Amino acid sequence: MGKLRLFVIRHGETGWSRERRFTGSRDVPLTELGLRQCDAVAQALAPQPLTAVYASPLERARTSAEIIAKPHRLEVRVEAAFREMTFGPWEGLTREEVAARFPDDYARWRTAPDTLALPDAETLPEVAARVRRGLAALAGAHPDATLVLVSHAVIARALVLDALGLGLDRLWSVDASPASITEVEFEPGWATVHRMNTLAHLEAAGP
Repeated sequence: MGKLRLFVIRHGETGWSRERRFTGSRDVPLTELGLRQCDAVAQALAPQPLTAVYASPLERARTSAEIIAKPHRLEVRVEAAFREMTFGPWEGLTREEVAARFPDDYARWRTAPDTLALPDAETLPEVAARVRRGLAALAGAHPDATLVLVSHAVIARALVLDALGLGLDRLWSVDASPASITEVEFEPGWATVHRMNTLAHLEAAGP
């Protein structure tokens, strides 16, 4: 494997992300602001020599990726390894609703997220394992390349923690806002986080 430069983008705003709902595997569209946010990401990354643009199969990520890929005339490649974590019974609920209905589990998610196991949902270690497999596949397919990956909050956090050699118990030490840009460079046996959750480009998107 050569040097892989990866821009990790969280999808633009959705109605559910604005309302702080657990979205997980649900397909929800971008808001008008979310579309403008992705235009701003596209402008910020337009000068970069991108080899390929990858996205989660979920609509909010695919739509975001299509906007970002357009200046480079690249087709978006969908990779299921980078879909959002499945939250089972929490999906569609706000943070407050989850805290009221599942107080013990929500407290665990906030204090020891790597130990949470919900019915009909993934665990954080399971998610991190598929992200690592997906990343290895990208590196194998694109030696010495610059890629964009449009994904989700938990995926971006897990990827950064793995790059820094930190455990999943540190999930909340990493932020991943809608349409944020994180840049990680991977070399054999080493990774460097050049920027994380940068948002300056979103000034152009407006309120």
